[in-house]
Amino acid sequence: MSRERRFSQLDVFTATPLRGNPLAVVHEADGLSDAEMATFARWTNLSETTFLLKPTDEGADYRVRIFTPGGELPFAGHPTLGSCHAWLAAGGRSKHQGQVVQQCSVGLVNVRRDGARLAFAAPALKREPVDDGLLAQVIEALGLPASDLLAACWLDNGPKWLGLRVTSATRLRSLTPDHGRLKSLAKVGLVAAQDGAGAADTQFEVRGFAAPIGIEEDPVTGSLNASLAQWLIGEGLAPSRYVAAQGTAMGRAGRVHIAKEGDTVWVGGDVAPCIEGTVRL
Repeated sequence: MSRERRFSQLDVFTATPLRGNPLAVVHEADGLSDAEMATFARWTNLSETTFLLKPTDEGADYRVRIFTPGGELPFAGHPTLGSCHAWLAAGGRSKHQGQVVQQCSVGLVNVRRDGARLAFAAPALKREPVDDGLLAQVIEALGLPASDLLAACWLDNGPKWLGLRVTSATRLRSLTPDHGRLKSLAKVGLVAAQDGAGAADTQFEVRGFAAPIGIEEDPVTGSLNASLAQWLIGEGLAPSRYVAAQGTAMGRAGRVHIAKEGDTVWVGGDVAPCIEGTVRL
């Protein structure tokens, strides 16, 4: 039997509604089946929909399950920040001084307040080389000349992305991929150093194409920015603190705030509440 549950819809990685990446959050979702969660996520048709549940790990404040229209994710960044914001706004009280601990399929993720923003600690990153044949197919599907590709590697911090470093942010913003071809190849995340035509408050431009999970282009992607930051900072290609723009080509103005402190990369962003109410599930 369906019942009413609290529902929130927020815009993440922006302080201005409608300029970031929207997220749907269902509160007190215990009792919903996997199929019910997946069906509702397909219905919202957002890049991610999350479900807040009681934790099963005593170290966690809450548990979250994260669904795209195409299935469940073990971890994702903008759902982490948005879910934490929604949990706190609904009266959630953390067991831990100064931080919230989220439980998800990759384990426990720490979320802290970074001034007015929330920031999550990036999960450990695994990097792997890319098969040359697959890479050639991907850059052809992207419409990216091989001469504009600087480096490529697999980036895996729960979600797995094919990470590409591109010569020019202007070139990156101009890409019009063949999403039908990408769907059978890989989720692709691209980054380029900002240029004179980009936003003056940012140092990098990012785009994320996720056709294999039913999202042609994700407006702003926390997990991708986390892995790109670990890659770039680890290679000495980015400072320990920077701001990345994402969503520009979609008319959005996402801002992802990166800070490496010790061995931890923190990924932060603003959250703008948009809708509060109830949903019958």
